[in-house]
Amino acid sequence: MSKPRILLFDSGMGGLTVATAVAKQMPEAHLVYSADNAGFPYGAWKEDALRERIVKVLGALIARAKPDVVVIACNTASTIAMAALRDAYKVPFVGTVPAIKPAAAQTKSGIIGVLATPGTVNREYTHSLIHTYAFHCKVFLHGAPRLAEIAEQKLRGHKVDMAELKDEVAPVFRKRDGGRTDVVVLGCTHYPLLTDEIAEVAPWPVIYIDPSSAIARRVADVAEETPVHGEIEDVPAHGTVILTSARGEASETLTAYGTMGFPRHEVLDLPV
Repeated sequence: MSKPRILLFDSGMGGLTVATAVAKQMPEAHLVYSADNAGFPYGAWKEDALRERIVKVLGALIARAKPDVVVIACNTASTIAMAALRDAYKVPFVGTVPAIKPAAAQTKSGIIGVLATPGTVNREYTHSLIHTYAFHCKVFLHGAPRLAEIAEQKLRGHKVDMAELKDEVAPVFRKRDGGRTDVVVLGCTHYPLLTDEIAEVAPWPVIYIDPSSAIARRVADVAEETPVHGEIEDVPAHGTVILTSARGEASETLTAYGTMGFPRHEVLDLPV
């Protein structure tokens, strides 16, 4: 039986949290990870320009990796470009969106914090999820400008500045009418890399919702429904990370990818 070939895409290293969950859910799968490090970080991009960038980059990555399924392991890319990607390419896509629905189901206080990138916080898609699933809750959205970069630095072996981290996450810990935030949505795939540190600087314990395992189950379902191409010559080996800029070839970066299950790398030069 042929192994499903799965391409996981993010702006940087955050999607490795999803890749880890997919590898656990589907140990037989052929996984290739891709990071648009030339365009990182996505939070500051204008919508139209970013959508055009993502569609272009995914086209090149799909041509190179010839995947059976593509996982957009990035909330920003999913909320801004998923419809355009599905229009442009025939391969099935699995996206990542802020886990508002499970947060609304789990909160006891009715007060939810959502940590996300500035772009995801401003997207209409995010607000639509809140109106649909958490209309009965008080939801505090916070676009953390530096959190994704802090997560990447941690993965590269740098010490986390706990004071800076505390300032980044503080706005989602709120008190209202005798209650307080009891669930925090990690609305960027980078953020679960910092769960322990966030819990350490948090003013009180909360439930942190990391959607990685739910995404992995969805990927497995889609792969099961999708005809597999089988073995194809000249595609990246299992455990390869494809970078869009050679600047990601620094030894600490490649070491970080290796420790997360992607010891091989190649560069598909796609400058901004």
